[in-house]
Amino acid sequence: MTQVADTLIDFFRYGPIILEGPLTEKEFTDFYNRHPNFIMELEADGKVTIMSPVTKGSGERESIIGGYLFMWYVKNGKKGRVFSPSTGIRLPNGAVKCPDAAWVSEERLKNDTTAKESEYLTVIPNFIVEVRSFTDRIKKLQKKMEEVWMANGVELGWLIDPYKEQVWIYRAGEATEKIEGFDGVSLDGNDLMQGLTLPLEELKVE
Repeated sequence: MTQVADTLIDFFRYGPIILEGPLTEKEFTDFYNRHPNFIMELEADGKVTIMSPVTKGSGERESIIGGYLFMWYVKNGKKGRVFSPSTGIRLPNGAVKCPDAAWVSEERLKNDTTAKESEYLTVIPNFIVEVRSFTDRIKKLQKKMEEVWMANGVELGWLIDPYKEQVWIYRAGEATEKIEGFDGVSLDGNDLMQGLTLPLEELKVE
């Protein structure tokens, strides 16, 4: 077992592992429940992407972002819901995807058809964050932002690359805005999430 685990960790150094499958959603859920230490995503064609446990730096940055989002959520009167990086969100095409952070408004939650707490979220978040990890390819993350999140109704999305200190801000119906450099720069929630701020300096790679 140790040899198998070591082999998987070695593979993860070069990026996520893709299982050709195809798996149904039920098979995917059963597989995930047997391997809860990994974050997985199900593609519309049944392929499965397995991500490794995040490294120290990535884990800390995800926690910082989630912390700022949760503080805003509490100060905002706990309106809507916030979700963690391991939350599966079922898309209209049958895929199950996980953003690094998400917020869903009360209005959208009224359309959530999830019958049980153990099922995947069935509404698209209003706001999501994706953060590049060391093995992520930025082009793939940009494609995910455009073809998965924005195409399915996300209103505001942040794609953050802490290694090159770049941010892409996606707003529904608008051109993508790019930010270069983290020093003295904060992201804000615009009209959608008034009062939300994220100081980018806290996400810098040491």
